[in-house]
Amino acid sequence: MNLPEEYILRMKSLLKDEYDEYIASFDDERLYGIRANTLKTDRDEFLNKGLYELEPVQWCEEGFYYNGADTRPSKSPYYHAGLYYLQEPSAMSTGAAADVREGERVLDVCAAPGGKSTQVGAALKGKGILVTNDISASRTKALLKNVELFGLRNAVVLNESPDRIASAFPSFFDKVIIDAPCSGEGMFRKDPDIIKAWGKNMIDSCLAAQRDILERCASAVCEGGYIIYSTCTFNPDENERQIEAFLERHKEFELCPLPENMGLDRGRPEWTVSKDEKFTLCGRLWPHKTRGEGHFVAKMRKTSGMERMTFNGHENAKIDGFEYFEEFINKNVSGVEFDGDFETYGEKLYMLPKGLPSFKGLRVVRNGWYLGDLKKKRFEPSQAFAMGLKPENVRLVENIKDYDTAVKYLKGETLETELKEDGWVLVSFDGLALGWAKSQKGRLKNKYLPGWKWE
Repeated sequence: MNLPEEYILRMKSLLKDEYDEYIASFDDERLYGIRANTLKTDRDEFLNKGLYELEPVQWCEEGFYYNGADTRPSKSPYYHAGLYYLQEPSAMSTGAAADVREGERVLDVCAAPGGKSTQVGAALKGKGILVTNDISASRTKALLKNVELFGLRNAVVLNESPDRIASAFPSFFDKVIIDAPCSGEGMFRKDPDIIKAWGKNMIDSCLAAQRDILERCASAVCEGGYIIYSTCTFNPDENERQIEAFLERHKEFELCPLPENMGLDRGRPEWTVSKDEKFTLCGRLWPHKTRGEGHFVAKMRKTSGMERMTFNGHENAKIDGFEYFEEFINKNVSGVEFDGDFETYGEKLYMLPKGLPSFKGLRVVRNGWYLGDLKKKRFEPSQAFAMGLKPENVRLVENIKDYDTAVKYLKGETLETELKEDGWVLVSFDGLALGWAKSQKGRLKNKYLPGWKWE
């Protein structure tokens, strides 16, 4: 591993006797992580499927290691059913530290490609609000797909700057997750290409971005709410010292302990300006001490400020053709609460969580659960709608049990069916929704989203 000399000198100074152990960890094999979608399964059920040889990740109950050298979980119908998410094990620590509860409001401000959003979105259990955002328009495409693949019904996807989000959502969130842009030193082992971009200019740029995001997001948290800040770097300037400077500017925030059962190494007060022992409350993951890449996480509570705000920026208005959606639901769907605010964009119909502010002036990628399209005198359900349903919610279901037939469906092929009735059919694999089809005279006309087709 060809590490920059400046980096080597700094790490030797920081780690001292641990440095040789750290360098030796570069010879260890890369680790692969998989996280079960608890909206569609539970931990025991997931393990009982026996899909892969799995070992538990200590800091994430639904997270596991798998042998990525010999298996490709992304090439499986289970992946396309949103049963799990593939994520570097250490990166699961941020979502776990957030400890999201059902009904909370959460902002994931630097979210793409969606690992933490899918993790906390599942923890919300369909209640509360998830606003997931990335400032990069291109990266929000992957973010949106993962949100929909996981079946998140209560998520809003934005492509905005933190300051514009904070202005639109003052004192709104119970938890704000900032997985900040960083110099990526913790990923050197996993992705050596990151080393080429490393240097003073990059670090300075990251420091400025981190400071700005923290500053903007402070006002989006309500009294009693939390900021969860993380990076995948070792640099104290981007970690303990960044948090130290934020707390100096914002006396209304305090550091909170992380759960001991996560098994994280303590933060390093000796690397701060103040040397205050409270910085041991931060958490670190080191590749020479645990099974994961480098990671840092800190959790801060807002002890004073404005109370939690609620808005009415999306009150239901009359929607032309809404009766066709209602007809579709009455005929095909049961056991699902449609208790949000309905909006249309063109012919597309969405259901938004209640209590949101107006989105006027914001770049919105997806403003809620995309249900489908209001066509002329009919409603056509969307792929996102299918992924948020379970087979027991739909009257006509084609449950595929074998791998090859599932792949044919995912490739967009027409299938044979024994269903006697024509109409909209939810196609599932092993009891997990894959998408829609239309039964016609013993055949299933494939309605799987073309952009998601199996390649």
